[in-house]
Amino acid sequence: MAINGNGPSSGRLASVYSEVQTSRLNHPLPMPSVLKSSFKIVDGAPSSAAGNPAEIAKLFPSLFGQPSASVVPTAADPSDLGGSLKIGVVLSGGQAPGGHNVISGIFDYLQDRAKGSTLYGFRGGPAGIMKGKYVELTPEFIYPYRNQGGFDMICSGRDKIETPEQFKQAEETALKLDLDGLVVIGGDDSNTNACLLAENFRQAIYLV
Repeated sequence: MAINGNGPSSGRLASVYSEVQTSRLNHPLPMPSVLKSSFKIVDGAPSSAAGNPAEIAKLFPSLFGQPSASVVPTAADPSDLGGSLKIGVVLSGGQAPGGHNVISGIFDYLQDRAKGSTLYGFRGGPAGIMKGKYVELTPEFIYPYRNQGGFDMICSGRDKIETPEQFKQAEETALKLDLDGLVVIGGDDSNTNACLLAENFRQAIYLV
């Protein structure tokens, strides 16, 4: 287990779980049928906003109006996503019951469909992105958190990424790890934070 930051965390120990917790570990969860086989992403009409679209377009000029997307089954080989990927994931905001399973699902899908991929968990919420504090997630690290509530696998936080210096720090971390994507798990405020980060990343790409 490779950890970067303030030293390793012992995490949870499944050996001390209650009978109920243990029964949850290997409980099968339903998966949308479209994700059980191969699929493709099909672009649709330009996306907009429920309110104040002109104002939002000014705030997010690089993102506003992107095509909507649909997940459509395809007959292509379901075992290959086109090579290995490096994905970052961060928990943001208050506690929620499904955070651990979102991370577990991303990990499982990468292992199944993009062999050799790496999933990094940023520790302590968005601050972990700015400070470059992360753990490389492995099956052994993830296992005790499967189907278990909470946000403590990599811990969460309520930090904002909003100043030029903070955006620069996040960009440097993404470049250092050579990330192909970053998944922000949280609520409405976290979604705004993710949108600001995506807008900044998109503008940085245009400037390169």
